[in-house]
Amino acid sequence: MNPIAQCTSLTEVRRHIDRLDSELVALIAERGAYLRQAAAFKKTAAEVPAPQRVEQILSRVNALALAAGADTAVVDATWRAMIAAFIDTERSAQAVVHPPSPQQPN
Repeated sequence: MNPIAQCTSLTEVRRHIDRLDSELVALIAERGAYLRQAAAFKKTAAEVPAPQRVEQILSRVNALALAAGADTAVVDATWRAMIAAFIDTERSAQAVVHPPSPQQPN
């Protein structure tokens, strides 16, 4: 983590927040690209949510939050929302790579 600047104005604070937002968006885009790749390895839509993996991720980022001095409630809520959104994206990507089989007539 970069040292936190001691800002002398709200404008300066907002400039730092805007910079961080830009970095976060770039990281989210990178994460999304890897999740689209993960979709190709999952043969069925049922594999996409991966609840055990979600719990692993949440446990890991909450530990990272504690170590970094971040608000764990904010980190947890942010990751839960991000994971839910990425699961939806990954479902769509998985369906393109591995379309469901057509229903057999009865």
